[in-house]
Amino acid sequence: MLKRQDIEKLEEEYLAPYAVKSGSSRGRRHREKEHAYRTRFQRDRDRVIHSSAFRKLEYKTQVFVYHEGDYYRTRLTHSLEVAQITRSICKSLRLNEDLAESIALAHDLGHPPFGHTGQRVLNDLMKDHGGFEHNKQSLRIVTRLERRYPDFEGVNLTWEVQEGISKHSRDADNPILQNKKFRFPTLEAQVADFSDGIAYNAHDLDDGFTSNLLDLGDLRKVALWKENEKILDRKYKNLDMELKKYQIVRAIINDLITDFRKTTLQNVRKYKIQAVDDVRACPVRIAAFSKECNEKNLELKRFLFKNMYHHRKVRRMEFKAELYLTKLFEAYMRYPELLPEPGHRDGNKDSLERRICDAISGMTDRSSIDEYKKLYSPDEGLGALI
Repeated sequence: MLKRQDIEKLEEEYLAPYAVKSGSSRGRRHREKEHAYRTRFQRDRDRVIHSSAFRKLEYKTQVFVYHEGDYYRTRLTHSLEVAQITRSICKSLRLNEDLAESIALAHDLGHPPFGHTGQRVLNDLMKDHGGFEHNKQSLRIVTRLERRYPDFEGVNLTWEVQEGISKHSRDADNPILQNKKFRFPTLEAQVADFSDGIAYNAHDLDDGFTSNLLDLGDLRKVALWKENEKILDRKYKNLDMELKKYQIVRAIINDLITDFRKTTLQNVRKYKIQAVDDVRACPVRIAAFSKECNEKNLELKRFLFKNMYHHRKVRRMEFKAELYLTKLFEAYMRYPELLPEPGHRDGNKDSLERRICDAISGMTDRSSIDEYKKLYSPDEGLGALI
């Protein structure tokens, strides 16, 4: 039976020299006894999965609000898809899969309800109180807000996972800024970041097509779709459009990953990367698409932004989301005693605004809508008081 030390030894032998090794981790903020058969990054992955913030992602919007259909992706399914792409890439590049998977699974923990609309609304509401940004909130969750252990706040993740969660933010809470020579996070973190973008574009394309928000004629002008549909049409005659859609999205993901792997390895050689800190101190991000592939990916992003994220049906839900979150914030500011229980926790020295922001960002789409109804619908919830 393998012990932790055996796995760490295998990593030293198998992983690339610029991959992060579990045994060489910078450790945790609060020292803990090492596990008998799980590495530090395996424990980090498990702590993320068992967190309440991770479970809530099931009812947080990707693009479509939870009640619009069971088919559409949520923050939870998106995080799982990002983790799958991340692991595939890291295995092929001989990077640390456990570290990268932990980062991928944790990357959206700080997202508020209603997707990017929720982030924009909370940032506006908090503009005079430190603002709101979901990467910073993810770090805040794993270092402070999750409560699972009697000896410390948060879940005490390793330095490397926190570094990956922080991504490229330049605030003082980002662990990467502890060394002024460092410009970028580990290659594992960079892979998780690119995997997020790959999953986001390809799978929103899938959901947008299924929901009839995207016009097939317009979609056939986008290079990544057009090229892969032509390949399919040469191979299969009269293929069902639903099946064709799956195959095209699958091919797009494969194209992006293949180019990403090739270009990233070329950069490793070009910049003579020999160690983890070479990645961090490199003048450019090592992980990258080729110029041609990047242009095609940007074309797809622009297409989705124009035709899906700005679609009337999506904007209508965004309007309602802004109403829900703004009114909740106003109610809690006027009557702080209405805040959910964690906002009143003893010893909490945060400002009222920050406690309200934590409470609202931790809600799901469903719970924020329910809370809005309880506060602003005259007859909602009266039965419990009668």
